Amino acid sequence: MLEVKQASTAKEIEAIIDLRDKILRQPWGQPKETATDNLEETSINAYIIDETKTILACGRLQENENKIGQIRFMAVDNSQQGKGLGKKIVIFLESKAIELQLKKIELQARENAVEFYKSMGYTIKEKSFLLWGQIQHYLMEKSL
Repeated sequence: MLEVKQASTAKEIEAIIDLRDKILRQPWGQPKETATDNLEETSINAYIIDETKTILACGRLQENENKIGQIRFMAVDNSQQGKGLGKKIVIFLESKAIELQLKKIELQARENAVEFYKSMGYTIKEKSFLLWGQIQHYLMEKSL
């Protein structure tokens, strides 16, 4: 049974950033540095590993202003997509947001992930930006 864990060490964060880079940056020739920011230490990083300690999926919750959470950097290894790991990560992060008494969660969904987030109860607030001139994003939200 694959369980969601919360990162607590620099080694875990680095492994999570490696997966983000592999899934969210490398296919578009973007530098690894863009797979992280200065909010890692104050955010909740969730991940799922297999029996070989390989990270299969990850996602991050950060608290923004006005008790609004934001899910960022969701990534599932290509070999594991469609197996419910992303759903497990979102459910875990939502439970953490509730513990933090956040009012809602927002996220920027890539066009190919919109239906996934809709299935998790998120609604489109607006069509937002075109990342690297190629990947349409949509601002989505869910009240808690």
